[in-house]
Amino acid sequence: MEFCGFTLRNPLFLAPMAGVTDRPFRQLCKRLGAGLAVSEMVTSNSLLYGSAKTLRRANHDGEVEPIAVQIAGAEPAMLAEAARYNVANGAQIIDINMGCPAKKVCNVMAGSALMQDEALVARILEAVVAAVPDTPVTLKFRTGWNRQHKNAPRIARIAQESGIRAVAIHGRTRADQYTGEAEYDTIAQVKSEIRIPVIANGDITSPEKAKFVLDYTRADGVMIGRAAQGRPWLFREIEHYLRTGEKLAPPRVGEIHAILMGHLQELYAFYGEDTGVKVARKHISWYTRGLTGSAAFRKAMNQLPDLDLQQRAVNDFFRHLAERSEHLEYEAEEELAA
Repeated sequence: MEFCGFTLRNPLFLAPMAGVTDRPFRQLCKRLGAGLAVSEMVTSNSLLYGSAKTLRRANHDGEVEPIAVQIAGAEPAMLAEAARYNVANGAQIIDINMGCPAKKVCNVMAGSALMQDEALVARILEAVVAAVPDTPVTLKFRTGWNRQHKNAPRIARIAQESGIRAVAIHGRTRADQYTGEAEYDTIAQVKSEIRIPVIANGDITSPEKAKFVLDYTRADGVMIGRAAQGRPWLFREIEHYLRTGEKLAPPRVGEIHAILMGHLQELYAFYGEDTGVKVARKHISWYTRGLTGSAAFRKAMNQLPDLDLQQRAVNDFFRHLAERSEHLEYEAEEELAA
């Protein structure tokens, strides 16, 4: 897929997720089939550029290109400065967050709250595009502020006129948060009205759903978020299905065990032992949710204080799984959303 001047292996995008899409997770998803992985959002507040969290979020050492960084804020000048800062530090695509529904973001008129002020949206987009004229700028937003105010088509036209190179749209409003089901009619309407690429996001949890959304909206690609948590191999499953029309066999216990252990090693190296163990807990929980016997395992694992005990617990759990079955066995289908 040609996207913003880069050739991607496929039209599958990992959505930016705060506290999730750090460098280890982005690299893993790219290895397992994601065409592009966008970083978790970086603040536009220059006072925070030197914080440990911000520096980690802007760390792209060894990452497969293109490197896409999402910035968030509400002041055109600050967002322009943030774009320049991140391009100077290796970003090859700048993405602007107007999709986050979190209260702490919306309360400062950032994220999806910006959709209420279309004039401000235009000023922000024009400022960022002008600040990094040699770097493609993209925009992620929702269908609207609430179901009575679905202004995604107007936002998309403003984006195109401002020089934005592509848009990603989550099929819910800000008021919906992540409840209910994503709708794709608004995304299809936007795709029919603008010339730049449109990426569809929301509830893409399986290869079949990815194909349905691509066919229904005529979008140029799909973006996957929460469904990839603990399931990064979803990208290769979708990639294979889109290419062949056939589903891959379920993953083997041994392979997923190896993927998780490799992920843990990268987390420990990236964050350091103390923070790495804490960050790893949520990933282990995501990898094992719904698996036979996982509830008791997760409860015990979350109390373990160091990486040796954590790794030993993971190894023991997956060894028991492998003794029961070659493939992963789930107690019940769990609802996943993206």
